[in-house]
Amino acid sequence: MVHMPTVNSAATPDRGSGMEHLQAYHAAGGGKHRANKQFGINVLNRRLLMAAAVLLVTAVATSSESKAQAGPFAPLAGSWSGGGTVSLEDGSTERIRCRAKYAPIGPTMEMSLTCASDAYKFNLSASVKAEGSAITGSWSEASRNISGSLQGRGGGGNFEVVASAAGFNANIALRTSGNKQSVTMRADSQFRGANISLSR
Repeated sequence: MVHMPTVNSAATPDRGSGMEHLQAYHAAGGGKHRANKQFGINVLNRRLLMAAAVLLVTAVATSSESKAQAGPFAPLAGSWSGGGTVSLEDGSTERIRCRAKYAPIGPTMEMSLTCASDAYKFNLSASVKAEGSAITGSWSEASRNISGSLQGRGGGGNFEVVASAAGFNANIALRTSGNKQSVTMRADSQFRGANISLSR
């Protein structure tokens, strides 16, 4: 007669209990992975939102700057230089070198034009405003300490204005095409006129 060994049930591993621990481990690990994944998604979303905000601010600033620069004087914006001739009351003509600067902001503009030869110089500055095609403003000439008003018409970089002061009147025409500009002046005083070609 064969006796079978008696198995101690207390020493036998509980397979059901082991499986439960394994499942709990995998569940914990899966939760950790899901948490890490969710954290990564949140970080990515925040970065995308920050990038979108930066792009939006840049677009608004660029749009504001473009609107500030747009207007009838926009084609003139910037610094120009060149030369030409000036005609004086005695009939003499001199070669001159010139620099101009135009700073448009919407329908308004600040400008300066300085020209000089070996014996002659003028320094003209003006502040103008456009209402439709009508141009109004004020001007001054520093070397002779005179000032007056401006009025005329134009747009798109081409203007014809009259500069007036006590005992002085001058017709000024500006023609702008891309990076080239011509300035023509005709006056009824010691300064008879000028023909100037500028580029930028």
